[in-house]
Amino acid sequence: MTWIKTIPMAEATPELGQAIEGQMHMYPPEYKIPVESLMQHESGCDGPAIIMAHSLLPQTLYHTFATYGTLLSPDLPLTRKQHEMIAATVSSLNKCHY
Repeated sequence: MTWIKTIPMAEATPELGQAIEGQMHMYPPEYKIPVESLMQHESGCDGPAIIMAHSLLPQTLYHTFATYGTLLSPDLPLTRKQHEMIAATVSSLNKCHY
């Protein structure tokens, strides 16, 4: 759960809804599978807390997460395992539970 103000999807502007939907299709399908260990951190959120923390700035939300989604593209030379290894290492170094 974030410690900053977020906009619930029920109150989302069309711009916020488009930003969230627009970046979601760039991610691998397994990113849509809920992760039980993260559920406690995201209770009360309409989506992943890390994304909803950007809900006050829809264009920033879109560009930030669309960039990450693009970097996960299977057309790039890194394998999915390498992507996950990099993400896990960075998260561990940053003491982040994501």
